[in-house]
Order: sequence, then structure tokens, then C-alpha cells
Amino acid sequence: MKQYPGYTVVRCEDCPEQHGTLTVLTHDVSGATILLVENEDVNKAFGIGFGTFPSDDTGVFHILEHSVLAGSEKYPVTSPFLQLLKSSMASFLNAMTFPDKTVYPFATPNETDFKNLMDVVKNGETLKAGDRVYRAWMNKDIMLFIIGEKPMECGMNILGAHIDSPRIDIKQNPLYEDEHLAYLDTHYYGGIKKYQWVALPLALHGVVVKKDGTTVTLNIGDKPGDPVFYISDLLIHLAADQMGKTAAKVIEGDSLNIIIGSEPKKDTDKDPVKTAILDILKEQYGIDEEDFISAELEAVPAGHARDLGFDRSMIMGYGHDDRVCAYPSMAAVLNYEGTPEYTLAAVLTDKEEIGSVGATGMGAMYFENTMAELIACVTGEDKPLTLRRCLQNSRMLSSDVSAGFDPNFAGVFEKRNASIVGNGVTFNKFTGSRGKSGSNDANAEFVAQVRRICDEANVCWQTAELGKVDVGGGGTIAYICAKYGMNVIDCGIPVLSMHAPWEVISKVDLWEEYKCYCAFLKGAREF
Repeated sequence: MKQYPGYTVVRCEDCPEQHGTLTVLTHDVSGATILLVENEDVNKAFGIGFGTFPSDDTGVFHILEHSVLAGSEKYPVTSPFLQLLKSSMASFLNAMTFPDKTVYPFATPNETDFKNLMDVVKNGETLKAGDRVYRAWMNKDIMLFIIGEKPMECGMNILGAHIDSPRIDIKQNPLYEDEHLAYLDTHYYGGIKKYQWVALPLALHGVVVKKDGTTVTLNIGDKPGDPVFYISDLLIHLAADQMGKTAAKVIEGDSLNIIIGSEPKKDTDKDPVKTAILDILKEQYGIDEEDFISAELEAVPAGHARDLGFDRSMIMGYGHDDRVCAYPSMAAVLNYEGTPEYTLAAVLTDKEEIGSVGATGMGAMYFENTMAELIACVTGEDKPLTLRRCLQNSRMLSSDVSAGFDPNFAGVFEKRNASIVGNGVTFNKFTGSRGKSGSNDANAEFVAQVRRICDEANVCWQTAELGKVDVGGGGTIAYICAKYGMNVIDCGIPVLSMHAPWEVISKVDLWEEYKCYCAFLKGAREF
């Protein structure tokens, strides 16, 4: 029988239900009972549970669940739950109350956890080949790193994607009432066709930060039983003038006001519906009207991604641009096995849809600053030249989607140089518009290396441009990273209806994209 130091084995037996073995142990010091399930599941799960048998329906034990997560006199931590979330790349961390027990589970597919880089810096630790670290920036960006065997000066293999998507943002003074309807005033974010966002069920996501620093997280509209929200459109019977307008003017930006309620508060003369909504916000979420000033809330299409087609070959969902590239980029690093030759990185950034601006966009200094911290932890030295050489010698796939060829709108594409849905991952040597304005133009040598990597890994790939030359265009984060002198090429998958509330991709393309990212991390080399 297998031995576990510090534990006494009570029994061990086959467990067909879990496709493995089940072992019951007791901890020699604390006397705690341990149930160990061992099988081929890639997830590593751990949970602490204890009996909480309620004697009435007051909800005391649910309150106790949260009280445990509020610290104590012996463990004076303001929010240990949040501290744990920040200290690990755990895939799942939660607290759950059942009718007879309370459980605190933790799970991750990672063999080796990713340490918080800033904890490494604060503790004066050093990093070596094989170590895994991450850094979150302003709760909007995240960077993952696996330290390689080669010196940092040799550069990194980087997957860079953005995690923002076009949406409807809530203004800072949004709540008002008009003719017995309560509204939230909005400001659209990124490039959208405004008429596509009316007459749809919408969900509210985001955070409200109160003056005392408390953060209230909102996610309303996606769970079963949740209410949804709505932007009205003009009925066809009265839309003669509207139907004569250009698409850009059919719905004006200032008309994207979200309906959030209509029931008035009794015995209230001024804004009774608004007052009733404020009561709900206070009672259910602890939010006052003034708290909207320090809130970041957005409205997005309500509902989950769905299989598309009788054959279920496609996925319809919100935000494929660019989460369909961000997720496989992150997964490729998380699932990397062993110690890489070159340091690996996944950089998931914000604000790309509005020009990569602000403190969390790729145009900010946070990536460069993070790299300086990382290099200092690896080399034990703070040499600016090492940072410059590392960035200059790096290789990057700017993981962003491409415009899929749409037969319904074939006139805007040049088919020989278009991204075809179902033909695999797409490389855009350049983006920009018209005469390559705003583009990163990848070097031919780097394109050749990427071709070799894909062919050796049996990745199905294609090349494309973003539509006909004079029709329009677009950009990614590639040109920003290219300023360091690193080799960068855009690499993603074709998307139909890009920037619409619901976008469409092929499952085949998504799989080939993930294969490509994994192959690039292993195969990219110095020139």
C-alpha cells in the first residue's frame, strides 16, 4: 500500500465512479480526515469542508460562510479569499454552502502554479529556468511567463492578444427617469454599428468601487432567472423618416439608453421609478447613486456562446474579437510542459479597440516595466541594455482575429487574399488601411520561420489581407510591439460579423490556432 508521510491510511480501494482509486487518510497532527481520489483527470482539485447543519431557516450558516472569508483576530486579513485569488493562477476558487455542509474548493490543471511576479520582487527571490510567474495589471491586463534556459538577452517567444471587446459603457452619471421609465445613459466603446445594439437582451457586467475602497462586482443578465436590460428601437409603423437615413444615423449614439425598470415607488412624487431602482440597488448590492461615479460598468449581449449550424461546426458568441485568440494564447502557456529553450510569454492587454491607449493599453509602459522586473529577478541585475536586447530579439504572434470571407458581402474582399472560414489559422503580414497606414509589416524572414513552424507541426494555415485595398482596414497591437525592433506578425482566425453583438467562428480554425500557438512557443528561434 502506498504511504503518505504525516498521514495514516485508513483504507484504499478501487473507485469505478471516479475511474481511479480512493484512499481515506487521517492527518497525524490535526486528526483531519482526508479523502484522496487519484485518476487521470488533468485537474488537480482540493477542498476543505465541514458540517453546517442548520437548525432553522435564518441563513446563519450562509453568513458564517462569508464570515470565515472576512479574517479573524488570529488571522487579521481583510479578505483572505481575494488574497488567495491574487496569489495563484488557480482555475477555480470558491466558497459554497450546501444544506448540510460548507465547502471551500480549489482546482487547477497546472502541474506547477504560476507565482505572482510582484511577490517574487517583494520577497527578494530569484527566478530560474522552468519557473512560472504572472503579473496582473490594474485588474485589466495579465502577463504569464515561463523562464527559459537561454539568457534573457536572446529574447522571448510571445503571444499577445487583447481582452477588450466593442460594447456599451455606462456613463458616470447615468441614472434618470423619463415618462415612467428608468434608464441608464451610455457611451459606446470601440467600433460598432449602433443599430445592431437595439432590441436585444443585454447583460450588465463590471465593478462598482465605493468610497471606502469596497468593490462590488456585478454580473446581471447571464444566469438563469436573471433580469435582462434593453435599448428600444423605433417601431416600423412610425419609422418612415428613420428608414430613409444612412446606417450611421439610423440610431444615434445618444439614443443608446438602456431601460432598467418601470415600477414606481409608492408615495413618492419625484422620480418614483428611479427611486424604486435606487432602493433595489441599495438593498441587493449596497450601491448608492453616487457610486456610479467610481464604477466601470458595461452592457453586453445577454446569453452564452452557442453551437451554430446543424453540424455544430461553428460557434456564435459575443467578443470573439479577441477572446477567441486570448484564451488559446493563455492556454498554450498554461499547458506548456517542461522547461522551454526561450522564455515564453502570453500578454493579454486592454484598450485595443480604442487604440491601445491609457494606462492599461499596449501603448502604456506596463509591459516594458514588467519585463524590467522579470529580468532583474532572473539575472540578479538591473541593466537597461539587457532589457533592450531582450525586447529587440523577441518574436511575437500578435494574436488577433481576421475578417472572414463572407459570400453575402463578397464585393469588399479580394478572394485570393482573404481569410476563409474553416481553412485554419490566418497570418496577416500587414494590417492598416489603404497604403498600409498604421500597419506592422512583418519581415519576410520572420514569415518564412513561421511557415516552417506551422508545417512541421501539421498546422493548417492561410494568409490574408483585411478586405480590398481601398475599402477600409484595421489594426492590432502588432505595430506597438514592433517599435522595440522585435519580429511581429498578426496571427488569428477568421471571424464573420466582426464587432457585431454576436460573432461567428469555426471550431476547426480555433483548434488549428491553438496548435499554432503551442508550436510557435516551442519552435520560434533567434535569427
